[in-house]
Amino acid sequence: MDSTVETVIPAEAHHDSSAVRHHFSTAEQQKDSATIGMWTFLVTEIMFFGGLFLAYFVYRQAYPAAFASASSKTNLAIGAFNTTVLICSSLTMALGVYFASIGKKKLLILFLVLTLLAGGAFLGVKAFEYHDKWVHHEVPGAHFDCEGCADPGHASLFFALYFGMTGLHASHMIVGFVILVILIFQASKGRYTPEWYTPVEMFGLYWHFVDIVWIFLFPLLYLIDRTKERLF
Repeated sequence: MDSTVETVIPAEAHHDSSAVRHHFSTAEQQKDSATIGMWTFLVTEIMFFGGLFLAYFVYRQAYPAAFASASSKTNLAIGAFNTTVLICSSLTMALGVYFASIGKKKLLILFLVLTLLAGGAFLGVKAFEYHDKWVHHEVPGAHFDCEGCADPGHASLFFALYFGMTGLHASHMIVGFVILVILIFQASKGRYTPEWYTPVEMFGLYWHFVDIVWIFLFPLLYLIDRTKERLF
């Protein structure tokens, strides 16, 4: 008598089973868990950046003249260029997620590479901007010199927040840059399919969050209370 027990495999298990970790029953359950985890992480990031934004608003209200004159020392053209670059990178990232969802491997790789190039361009321009601030002694410290600022002493607070906020943002960009390289490598190996592309989708949420943070940083640091004497 054949005592073999036939195992019935649920329909969900026909997804890419190699991508489902042992502690998840289905790919759908794993994706839901990843999504909740990513959104939880992004909420903590909002609180992280929120402290800096709060400090900016408090000091801006306390020293409006100092912040207005110090803001005029930032390069509006560079800030606008980087804003445009990040907005374009959000589009390429969204397209990358879309092409991953329909199994277009070559297009997925293409748009991930374009996102990587946009991120690299942003970081390169930001490094140039930091260098310019260093050359003009606009980095808070013993040699700080805000020529033409209404209140140089308190103008240093603006630049401390400027470097703190943009530096924290840039560190997130660097992390994203590294993850993009990994995603591109895995995509080239055919790792992602329409049934499983969760890493690409979750990274898309992270990248859009980083872009949105910059959308708030740009007007706060480059536009608000900017005097007319120096636009670029």
